[in-house]
Amino acid sequence: MTGTRSSGYGSTILNNWLASRQADKAQAAVPPTASVPAEPIHNDSMLLSQGYAGTDLYAFLTGGLSAAGMAVNERTAMNVAAVFACVGLIGGSIASLPLPIYRWTDRGRETVSESQSGLWRLLNLEPWPSMSAAVWRECMMTSVLLQGDAFARIHRKSARSPDIAGFEPLPHSTVEPIPAKGRLLYRVTPTDGGTPYTLDQDDMLHVPGVGFDGQRGLPVIRHALRNVAGTALAASEYTGRFFSNGARPDFVLQSDSPKALDPGVVQTIRETWAQKHQGVANSHLPAILSGGLKIAQLTMSAEDAQLLGIMNLSVEEVARIFGVPPFMIGHVEKTSSFGTGIEQQSIGFVKFTLLRHLVKFAQELNRKVFRGTTYCEFDTTGLERGDTKSRYEAYRVALGRAGEPGWMTPNEVRHEENRPDIPGGERLYYGGENATAAEPADQ
Repeated sequence: MTGTRSSGYGSTILNNWLASRQADKAQAAVPPTASVPAEPIHNDSMLLSQGYAGTDLYAFLTGGLSAAGMAVNERTAMNVAAVFACVGLIGGSIASLPLPIYRWTDRGRETVSESQSGLWRLLNLEPWPSMSAAVWRECMMTSVLLQGDAFARIHRKSARSPDIAGFEPLPHSTVEPIPAKGRLLYRVTPTDGGTPYTLDQDDMLHVPGVGFDGQRGLPVIRHALRNVAGTALAASEYTGRFFSNGARPDFVLQSDSPKALDPGVVQTIRETWAQKHQGVANSHLPAILSGGLKIAQLTMSAEDAQLLGIMNLSVEEVARIFGVPPFMIGHVEKTSSFGTGIEQQSIGFVKFTLLRHLVKFAQELNRKVFRGTTYCEFDTTGLERGDTKSRYEAYRVALGRAGEPGWMTPNEVRHEENRPDIPGGERLYYGGENATAAEPADQ
């Protein structure tokens, strides 16, 4: 199914689509005003009567406190530099990828152009009037990475048309998945105070994260990131306070006199010291001691307390949770296990981190937006490209060299480099000494 009706999209196909959709809805019929399914949901994490760690009630009462005593939620977690970098890297990488539409024909796969499908513009330029495709994808991926799911309502041009007008991203907290006889319904409560409504799964894009239980993915904040992010926040706050106090450790003033100082003298010394040596303007003034007083340091320095080690460990833990090599977010103390060189490291990131999100995203679009032989697939070629020398050497092999047959035409190579076609560029080299090229049009 494409976003605009082509000449082959007749009334028979439309009627069949409508009949199939109505039959599916009838199987999972739930009153539109229902906010709970007919069958109870046995999910302890959703029962507010349960107050143990990991439940909604526990998070509500504690403010999502980590073991370090810091409140951690989707917004405060983004105050951690490593979390911000990981979410930005994954979301930004996916946002930058082309999302071409393909169609299977008797000759193989062919690309569907913008003029042939209105969905191309929705998926690659403007899925919703208030945002571009890149912003929309990044918004969806941020929700997946931090909250466990991303939701977008599929708006159709009319109640009786399969044609799609746009994809409206919905805040995670406004959507309640409801299981109903093998399908999912979605109860949406608008943030502007509008009337709640229920959508069938055919009208909702739902991209879950890790641990999907049939309704939702597991929120990474609650299940993996809370203590790690809490520790990082606590370390960052401690560091800030340390430097706000002039980066000086705590100390005491000792006297050589065997007699105890008079309380009035002690108070005078304390006030005089605070007056002359505290504050930003006086933070670097030298201390002048008299009357046999000397300074004795009490606490360890930041390095002695292994503060830097704790912060580095937090970066590595955050990177591990999101599946991001630490070097890709600026942590270069350790080598990568993805191979050597930028090319191999980039390919490893695409294969082991991005693809697990890209495949779920594309499959959700394909099963709810497209039908028949038409489908979409993210193009990761740009992220996997090697350096110029390696890329050109690969093209030489693909075109055919040293008598070997080629498997790419010159124009196909030029397309990879975003260059226009040239006359005769569709000729494929078949190999052999002094062999001539043949037209591939009938191959």
